[in-house]
Amino acid sequence: MAFTKKTVRDIDVEGKRVLERVDFNVPLKDGVVTDDTRIKAAIPTIKYLKEHGAGIVLMSHLGRPKGDGPEPELSLKPAAEKLAELTGYDVKFVDDTYGEKAAAAVAAVKPGDILVLENVRFDKREKKNDPEIAKKLASYGDIFVLDAFGTAHRAQGSVVGPAAYIPAVAGFLLEKEVDTLTSIFAEPERPFVAIVGGSKVSSKITVLDRLIDSADTLIVGGGMAYTFFLAKGYTVGTSLQEPDYVDEAKKLLDKAKDKGVKLLLPLDNVVTDDFDNPTVKEVVDSDKIPDDRMGMDIGTKTRELYADAIKGAKTVFWNGPMGVFEKDEFADGTKAVAEAVAEVKANGGTSIIGGGDSVAAINKFGLAPKMSWISTGGGASMELVEGKALPGVEALLDA
Repeated sequence: MAFTKKTVRDIDVEGKRVLERVDFNVPLKDGVVTDDTRIKAAIPTIKYLKEHGAGIVLMSHLGRPKGDGPEPELSLKPAAEKLAELTGYDVKFVDDTYGEKAAAAVAAVKPGDILVLENVRFDKREKKNDPEIAKKLASYGDIFVLDAFGTAHRAQGSVVGPAAYIPAVAGFLLEKEVDTLTSIFAEPERPFVAIVGGSKVSSKITVLDRLIDSADTLIVGGGMAYTFFLAKGYTVGTSLQEPDYVDEAKKLLDKAKDKGVKLLLPLDNVVTDDFDNPTVKEVVDSDKIPDDRMGMDIGTKTRELYADAIKGAKTVFWNGPMGVFEKDEFADGTKAVAEAVAEVKANGGTSIIGGGDSVAAINKFGLAPKMSWISTGGGASMELVEGKALPGVEALLDA
């Protein structure tokens, strides 16, 4: 399925001022960017625009400011500095978004210049997609480029607003994200193995349902597995569970069976007595979790089962960890899966990481270079996988 919207290649940007929405929502520590994945992902489009003679005005949100004025610890200045460091370009920054100061800085942008505006969410009207905000931003450019895949599922001022007033096209990252994530469902190379982890069944029902339609094998891990255990009649102790979703889990198990899709659940689990201060760590079979224990990771038998299932895959889609991988003592299951997925590309297959915690996990284990595609958007990638239209993409000009 090819991308159906116009991209920066389809318009003449020379001598034009381009307003570009990027996703510079990056982690900061003491005013320094600690993970520059998203900034790196934005560079190809910025480079293209600069080389084709456009003046570039970049905007993004960062974190969750209250929306009633500047919050210095959430300033985009460190992101602008990181962009300059990564590209060697001269990158200007203005500590204003919608006021006189921003307007003056934008007016001074010449072809080849790059200006980064302050955090768009310092004004609460951004999230409400207030037309005043949209008009103001649109006045900064002749053309609007959306390259922020991570926020493309949000109908907010800086994401969809300017498209109502100036021609709007996609950047390369947005195009590649949508292409990659839609093509695995349209025509995956088989066997197609999907791995879904994370804490809740409730937040991923549609994703699981759609994956049963297209995958050959569906691997389930993380906190959501315990709700599936309840559906199978097991007791799960004090593990994370969603009793209200047991019927949904049953339906998914039945659907997989009817369609001949292998749905793999953990055979054993690493359990403990207390989430915050674990004193016990033992491995028990999935139908033998003691009443006073909670599951924290997949066990040793499960790691082997899952690694074997992943080994033969030609296409792998992975979203969500197998356990509480943030704690080193419960990271082994997620690591085993990450290592198995890393082999897929080496063996000529395609591995797609669907954003969110899975990205944090593969970065933690140093396996990012071994993956075929790492999505920059957790929520956006999940909505695409669910088959939903993304408002940011919808607002762009049709190809």
